Amino acid sequence: MPHSPNTIMFPDIDRQLEMILRGTVEVIQLDDLKDKLIRSREEHCPLRVKAGFDPTAPDLHLGHTVLIQKLKHFQMLGHEVIFLIGDFTGMIGDPSGVSETRPPLTKEQVLANAKTYERQIFKILDPAATRIEFNSRWMSDMKAEGMIELCSHYSVARMLERDDFSIRYREQKPIRIHEFLYPLIQGYDSVVLRADVELGGTDQKFNLLVGRDLQRDYGQRPQTVITMPLLEGTDGVRKMSKSLGNYIALEDPPAEMFGKLMSISDTLMLRYYELLTTDDLDQIKSQHPMEAKLALAERLVCQYHGEQAARQARWDFQQRFQTKEFPEHPDVVVLLCEEEFAGEEGPKMGIVDLIMRTGLIPSKSEARRLVAQGAIWLDGAKVSDPHAEVTLRSNCPHQLRIGKRKFARIEWRSGTG
Repeated sequence: MPHSPNTIMFPDIDRQLEMILRGTVEVIQLDDLKDKLIRSREEHCPLRVKAGFDPTAPDLHLGHTVLIQKLKHFQMLGHEVIFLIGDFTGMIGDPSGVSETRPPLTKEQVLANAKTYERQIFKILDPAATRIEFNSRWMSDMKAEGMIELCSHYSVARMLERDDFSIRYREQKPIRIHEFLYPLIQGYDSVVLRADVELGGTDQKFNLLVGRDLQRDYGQRPQTVITMPLLEGTDGVRKMSKSLGNYIALEDPPAEMFGKLMSISDTLMLRYYELLTTDDLDQIKSQHPMEAKLALAERLVCQYHGEQAARQARWDFQQRFQTKEFPEHPDVVVLLCEEEFAGEEGPKMGIVDLIMRTGLIPSKSEARRLVAQGAIWLDGAKVSDPHAEVTLRSNCPHQLRIGKRKFARIEWRSGTG
């Protein structure tokens, strides 16, 4: 067991719920989850929290880590995390979100992919507190009688309530019998593991609810279902997917991962912070978007490649940017000194005021118009909020581009210098 009941110190329920509910889409049922957390704390017994992953490809991407990060949250709160590798279900193919039957994978393909998963997930989860299971452990030994008995717990009518199946049925697209087995086996996994909580993407809701139904039939308390959003890829529109080319793989080279993260929009950056970190979102929103994005990219590269690789990737990125489209001798060099900010909390200046200090724009209304039109770039990031504040830094000058042809370097100096 990952934890000894005598050594667990669970946080209070409100603190646990705050972390657990961060970024979630739906909890079925929330009152039941609260009750489980209360009993877990009173009895010093961790909840069994399960998430399943079919090893259908060798590399994981950040979209997969939304669930893994939520497992990490439960792990940080003292609960037992079960990372289930669906090596048996992977040979069936999950019908979730597809309009036709998935091509089956061979056992050899599934096992080869599963080996890479174990290596990658421990970049996030604590190996000493993680229980890894393979559902082939109980499914490979199940005889025909057992499979028939399992199938008797669900009806075809209930299966056809599922959107994926009902759409295909109406459109007269084939539904193979083995596809009905997928949600049944995923649900049966929860019975075998006696899961208290199961996590899944929003596209997994039907499968997760089958687990609740089967646990009731087998005399167990039904698991709490927590659905998480599907993370958008670098295009900011479609869910992250290797087939769409908008993914960031955990094993992308550091510089490539850093560059991809720097390419995402400011709005998507906040979503990545919410789903992939435990950072305070209000604090992130108070930072300049460029600084926040650099910090996010460095943090994630550090997580998957180490601190030295992350520092190097950041330095390389900034070096490449600073020589791109920014002249060695800008139109204006603005020197800002410490006395100007006496009594203020940190050297900050509104973006419109900063533009005006360059003398390159005639009025504040014109500066605000340029910001609204997306014609202002600070340190490589487009500034779209005329109320944005810039946190000045002494170690590295800021680069301000106004339109296509006006450039200013902003230097902050402590003291009168």
